[in-house]
Amino acid sequence: MKFTRLLSLPLLALAPLALAACGETEGADGAAAGEPIPAIAAPAGTSWGDTVTVTPEGGYMIGNPDAPLKLVEYASHTCGACANFAATGKPTIKDKYVSTGVVSFELRNLVRDPIDLSIATLVRCGAKENMQPLSDQAWASLNEIFASVNANNALIEASSSQPVSQRFVTIGQAAGLIDFFAARGLSADQSQACLADTAKIEAIANASNAQSEELKINATPTFILNGNKLEVTAWNQLEPLLQRAGAR
Repeated sequence: MKFTRLLSLPLLALAPLALAACGETEGADGAAAGEPIPAIAAPAGTSWGDTVTVTPEGGYMIGNPDAPLKLVEYASHTCGACANFAATGKPTIKDKYVSTGVVSFELRNLVRDPIDLSIATLVRCGAKENMQPLSDQAWASLNEIFASVNANNALIEASSSQPVSQRFVTIGQAAGLIDFFAARGLSADQSQACLADTAKIEAIANASNAQSEELKINATPTFILNGNKLEVTAWNQLEPLLQRAGAR
């Protein structure tokens, strides 16, 4: 979805947390099979779980940048199924698979609406190491965020007449996002500066649009393993595919 079109979307009331995937998928699981892959040691004094790389696609990767199994998630910050995966899958991915150096995990955004774009901007606002933890915390509080949005929907809708440099600051304030992230170490001044950064916001939205068109992604979460799109949306479906590919 192009940035200009995203800005013109009406902001509908957000529904309570739902666990169904936000879109449609079809076909086989798409995963390849492989032999078990031995663990790969991190450089001395480091751990793969604390290694964060910003990729050329604008994603945030944790783990060994040269991991033989590269798992990518395209996610939306207003998607209930993405919130469910953050709670049920992410801890095991980091502790069991990323920690061995065999699997890297990259989070990329598929932006669906202005609230989603606001959160995607704020989780990128501080240190790169904070992007995935802040994303997970926002997903864990998705119902509370939805409640704030719905309570202040008129103000958020009215922001559409403001310049882009003001619009997302208004959304952040009305949706309670600035206070939410302030409680997690991102100052209000930092949040407001990021939400006023039109170039940053446009880059996130346009990357989402270009990648969704190139890779034909129309659902969140969508997982890609070593370049192959997996037709699964939940952790209990994904873990067997990682293991089949060689993660143990």
